[in-house]
Amino acid sequence: MRDIVKAITYETYGPPDILRLRDIDTPVPGDGDVLVSVHSASVNKADWHRVTGTPYLVRLVGGLRRPKRNIPGTDVAGSVEAVGKNVQDFLLGDEVFGWHSGGCFAEFVCVPCDQLVPKPSHIGFDEASTMGVAAFTALQGLRDKGKIQSGHTVLINGASGGVGTFAVQIAK
Repeated sequence: MRDIVKAITYETYGPPDILRLRDIDTPVPGDGDVLVSVHSASVNKADWHRVTGTPYLVRLVGGLRRPKRNIPGTDVAGSVEAVGKNVQDFLLGDEVFGWHSGGCFAEFVCVPCDQLVPKPSHIGFDEASTMGVAAFTALQGLRDKGKIQSGHTVLINGASGGVGTFAVQIAK
């Protein structure tokens, strides 16, 4: 594995032209992390908010004057390159997708193992990389919070966005 990899970075909040392609050290997975070789990462609204620092409430979590984490990217799909010592659900070479709180716009990213799932073989990396936050949010809302069961009637108001699109499919 290479010691230096490429990543899209930003040092200050602003419009997309502040983003730069830079060399970074290859991330090292912690005990519960998976090092993912990124095949595809999609842009999600959270990425826009992180890069622009708007609404300003975002800066309370992400850094008041400048970003705490300087690599954007929330949704990712790729293959497992390495695992932390406490990871048992993934093996080297497994194809996965999921989400992380930034850092996916790089050649490699470390993701907590509970934020990844196996990528179905009939779905490509590009398609899988669009599902992370939106699909998991819809699933958690319906299954975990809504406690929907077979036979329940579900109304999904505003199903034109990412979460709503997945919510309709999951509810059906």
